[in-house]
Amino acid sequence: MSEVKFQTIVDIPEFQWKTGYGKKNMFIGSCFTENVGTRMLSLKYITDVNPFGILYNPVSVANGLRILIENKSFEKENLFEYGGLWHSFFHHGKFSAITPDKILSNINQQINQSSAFLRETDFLFLTFGTGWVYEYKETGQVVSNCHKIPAKEFKRFRLSVEAIVTEYCKLLFDIKKINPGVKVVFTVSPIRHWKDGAIENQRSKATLFLAIDEIIQKVGAETCAYFPAYEIVMDELRDYRFYAEDMLHISDVAIKHIWEIFEGKLIEKPSHKISEQVQKIVKAIKHKPFNPTTKEHLTFLVRSLKQAEELEQKYPNLNFELEKKIFNNKINEINNKSEHF
Repeated sequence: MSEVKFQTIVDIPEFQWKTGYGKKNMFIGSCFTENVGTRMLSLKYITDVNPFGILYNPVSVANGLRILIENKSFEKENLFEYGGLWHSFFHHGKFSAITPDKILSNINQQINQSSAFLRETDFLFLTFGTGWVYEYKETGQVVSNCHKIPAKEFKRFRLSVEAIVTEYCKLLFDIKKINPGVKVVFTVSPIRHWKDGAIENQRSKATLFLAIDEIIQKVGAETCAYFPAYEIVMDELRDYRFYAEDMLHISDVAIKHIWEIFEGKLIEKPSHKISEQVQKIVKAIKHKPFNPTTKEHLTFLVRSLKQAEELEQKYPNLNFELEKKIFNNKINEINNKSEHF
C-alpha cells in the first residue's frame, strides 16, 4: 500500500558551497531578504541586510549594487523634498528625514560600510519581488520607492527578461572584479503583488524566474545558484493558514519553515550546532521572569553571561557585546537592590 502524502515537497539539489559562522553574507532585495537576513543577524552570522532598505525590482537592486561598487557619496542634489521630508529615489522611506544633512549622514555612512562589506562578502543573496518598475518621468530614472509622489509623475512598465539578463550579466562581471570569490544566490519573493491583479502578478513572477534561469546559465553555476523560496510556499505550504491576515504576506510559521530548509541546504552543519547555543543566549535576553529579583533569576543571568563569554572565546567571529551589557546591567540591578534589604 502506497504512503499517503499530504503535501508536495520541492526537490532542492545540493548546493556546491555553503555559508556559516566563518563567512560573510550580504542580503539585498524584497521581504524574503528581510525575513532570512534578519534571522541570520539575530543568530550572530556576519550579515549585512538591505543597505538601501527593501528593494522590490531587479533594476533597483542593480542600482544599489552599482552604488556600492563605486562607493558613491550622496550629495544634496541627489535628494528631493516632498511632504515635509527629504528623500532619495534609490532608498526606502526608512532613510527619509526632516533635514538633508540627517538623511545624507545615514545614507553615506551605510554606503561606506556596505561597500567595504561587498568587497569581502562570501555570499550575495538577491531577492526579486516584482518585474514591474516605476520610472520618474522628469529624469527617466527607475525608482526604488515613489515616496507617495502622485502616480501621474511616473511611467509604469514591466521589465523584459532580456533587459534583466543583460543588466545582471554585466553587473555580476563587475562585482567579481572587486570580489572574485563571491557566490550569488537568487530567490524570488513568495509574496504576491496583488495590486497588479492575479494574472499580472504571475506574468511578473514568470519574468523573474526566466531571467534568473538565463543569468545562471550565462554567468555559470560555479558562481550563481537559485533557492526556491517561492516554490516552497506555493507547494509545500499551499494553505492560507500559512499566510498573514492580508492573505498575501506569509506567516511566521511559513518563514520558520523556509528558514529551516534554507539552513539545511545553504548553511554548513557545524554552524547548526553553534546557532543552537547562540539562540539560547538570544532567548535568555528576552526572558521575562515573574519576579526579576530572585536568586534563581540572578543565577540564570550569571549562567547566561558566562555562556556568552565562553562562546565568544571559542568562536571569535561571534559578538555578544550587547547581550553581555544587558546581562551585566540586570545582574548589577539585582545586586544593588539586595544591598538595600
